[in-house]
Amino acid sequence: MHPFTANPAQAVSALGETRLIARIRGWLGDVSPPAPFGIGDDCAVLPPSSRRQLVTTDPVIHGRHFDDTVPPRAVGAKLLKRNLSDLAAMGGRPTAAVIALALDPRVRVRWLEEFYRGLAATARRFGVRIVGGDVAQADGALGACLTLFGEAAGPRMLLRTGARRGDWIYVTGRLGGSLLGHHWRFTPRLAEGAWLARRPEVRAMMDVSDGLAKDLQALTPPGLQPALRPAAIPVAPDARRLARRTGRTPLHHALCDGEDYELVFAAAARADRPRLERAWRRAFPRLRLTCLGRFVRPGGVPPGAVDLAALHGYEHLR
Repeated sequence: MHPFTANPAQAVSALGETRLIARIRGWLGDVSPPAPFGIGDDCAVLPPSSRRQLVTTDPVIHGRHFDDTVPPRAVGAKLLKRNLSDLAAMGGRPTAAVIALALDPRVRVRWLEEFYRGLAATARRFGVRIVGGDVAQADGALGACLTLFGEAAGPRMLLRTGARRGDWIYVTGRLGGSLLGHHWRFTPRLAEGAWLARRPEVRAMMDVSDGLAKDLQALTPPGLQPALRPAAIPVAPDARRLARRTGRTPLHHALCDGEDYELVFAAAARADRPRLERAWRRAFPRLRLTCLGRFVRPGGVPPGAVDLAALHGYEHLR
């Protein structure tokens, strides 16, 4: 559905801000608690927590993160899920969110209703309360930015730092080809992230949002390099389909496309890898876990390893 309309009676301008916010409350339903714990006051009141608090934020922008081929319900779901993926990367769980809208007056009320219903369904699925936000006019634009609050799911949070020389590099799922639909159909790895945070052999973790070739740089310790085996990269079927259209290799798409929303993590060099992998299969039998290689000194990269210097993922403003 195209989000904009030439019919003023179908546009958000026919409602105005006050009536639109009332509609939003209705669209969200039970995922938005009454004030002061939800929409209605200058700020929402969040209950205290004894666990470490987490906060992240991500937008969706028409023409950048979605287009007219993506259903509006899926756009609302994607907005929340890409934030949930950030929590998953640290072994966290979500609690509450606020959402800020930037709307052209010509945006269809029906499009926005479907957007919020998709957001609400995803919030129910993952136990998130939508507690507030803002609406602002932005001529010629349509975007939404969600700020998600969460907390550590257990006694330990995983950071991007912490890997050491010789540590093994693992990734969940398959990579590449997200443009063909995975970028909005994905499932954030919340349960998997919390499980990994409880494993003592896991030292560092992050989610793959900009492409493994770029994101892995943030996980790599200073003075070391990731040595990845090309045959080990779990290439998604959509990466192979996309390669036939673009002329690039499936491996290139797997490493560079971005919006995979899988988890990449470092396991200690002395870890009992067979034991870790058996435990993973028992916990998540339907999700692949792959060891890609390990962190080594620059002179220790074996022949035939992936040349990450010749690749890059997605980078804003470039």
